[in-house]
Amino acid sequence: MVTIEQVEKLREKANVTYEEARNALDACGGDILDAMIYLEQRGKIQSPANDGCFKHSQQENQSEQEQAESEHGKRDTAQGETFSSLMGRFFRWCGVILVKGNTNTFEVSRNGSPIISVPVTILVVLLILAFWVVLPLIVIGLFFNCRYSFHGPDLGRTEVNNVMDSAAEAAENIKKDVSGSNR
Repeated sequence: MVTIEQVEKLREKANVTYEEARNALDACGGDILDAMIYLEQRGKIQSPANDGCFKHSQQENQSEQEQAESEHGKRDTAQGETFSSLMGRFFRWCGVILVKGNTNTFEVSRNGSPIISVPVTILVVLLILAFWVVLPLIVIGLFFNCRYSFHGPDLGRTEVNNVMDSAAEAAENIKKDVSGSNR
């Protein structure tokens, strides 16, 4: 069955009357291209000047693309970004965080000599998966003269390591207070 949209489209493209467009579409089973050829063969329209090549305008291509995206429900109405582009941005951000976590290290040292140095990514994973084990071990390590520091381009700044040193000094003061009160 021929729809009014098909008749309108053929009428616009071929510059024929509604009746001619409907008759051509009926004769061609609703196929617009066949209807164009049908009208051309009957002398109702002229052959195209550029050897039969029809080109869509950019505006038509954009409107068809927008219609296809809205039909598939992929368009985010708030920002106009597709779900796949948002996921791509998220995974790129995760990649940047992983690279930064792997280039910066968390170092444990005791009496000035390093004991272990692990990437910050490993430390974060351990804190997430074994929080109740790792955090007490870090605190207990402070009381056994362990010092913690970060090294690397992003976390190896003096401000971050000063905070770590002040935590170690606080643990040392608590240890002195507890051992002084026992005497």
